[in-house]
Amino acid sequence: MQQVLSPGAVPEPEVHPVKDEEWVENLNVKMMCKDCRDDPPELYEDHASGDLMCANCGLVLAQRTIDMGSEWRTFSNDDQGNDDPSRVGEGPNTLLNGAQLETGIAFGDGIRSRELHRAQNKSNMDKTNKGLLQAYKQIGALCDGWQLPSSVSDTAKHLYKDADESRLFRGKSQEALIAGCVFLACRRNNVPRSFREVMELTKVSKKEIGRTFKLLEQFYMKNTKLAKNGVSTVAGGQLVSNEAYTGSQNSNPAELCDRFCNALGMSRTASNVSIALAQRMTATGVLAGRSPLSSAGACIYMASYLMGEPKNPKDISNAAHVSDSTIRHAYKILYQDKEKIITEDILKRGGNLELLPRPS
Repeated sequence: MQQVLSPGAVPEPEVHPVKDEEWVENLNVKMMCKDCRDDPPELYEDHASGDLMCANCGLVLAQRTIDMGSEWRTFSNDDQGNDDPSRVGEGPNTLLNGAQLETGIAFGDGIRSRELHRAQNKSNMDKTNKGLLQAYKQIGALCDGWQLPSSVSDTAKHLYKDADESRLFRGKSQEALIAGCVFLACRRNNVPRSFREVMELTKVSKKEIGRTFKLLEQFYMKNTKLAKNGVSTVAGGQLVSNEAYTGSQNSNPAELCDRFCNALGMSRTASNVSIALAQRMTATGVLAGRSPLSSAGACIYMASYLMGEPKNPKDISNAAHVSDSTIRHAYKILYQDKEKIITEDILKRGGNLELLPRPS
């Protein structure tokens, strides 16, 4: 709406909102010597001491300055493809032998280049590192097949390197040694696997895996005792991520229940109930001396009926890798001592004792 003014009136100026001024660097500010006050200043940097000094009077204007320039030479203009091979490379790998700082000749065009590349490989090839790299590749493939975390793979590689350096396992099957290291690493990182699962994945017999596992555990326990007594050993101080080896225990059925329930597609509540049953079973001593696989299968069978998600013993046997008759026999013992195992807390989670089937 247009404002109408009376004769002789002065219109009021429009009020505009005040805008914050943007920060602008003052390029007129320069560093100069306070004694000489030369413009332009004559300053130079002493790289040996890291000081910025005046060239005329020698006054130190700044101490311990940081050189922001590149500390290596680049050859991007000379290389094909405009690559930038800087002097920064990978650090030494503790899983390999030697300093790993040798120079490698690239494979290029021309007969001379190929001959140099072949001769350099023959002269500098470290057979021990080649064998270790091949074993590490197999360990990584096994761990990826089980979708295990990287900590398990790293632990297994350290275990294999210590065993290989000891020279006590010469003549043993490399596949069995790798399977034993992966088995120990799984137990070490609280993701245990059974001998049967390792056998199916590695195609190594169960008897061979068990024999190698016992030899490996005796070797690591012996080296740990020697390291505690101050005796220098091959594996002392670097075993299993700088931790002392304390020996492995049998697989806990409660740890197996969670994985088997996920394979069966059971709900989270039913899985937690099976874990609680397994923990209570271990505490009371029911099914003592039985295989952890059969104990876990029996707990899953009982939990599935308690929570209204019944599972066939045959389906559980496929997930737990035990026979269905073994699961039924173990469940029969659990059913007889159900008062000791099934607690009020389990019933509060929705368990119903009337849904439990009577063992045949």
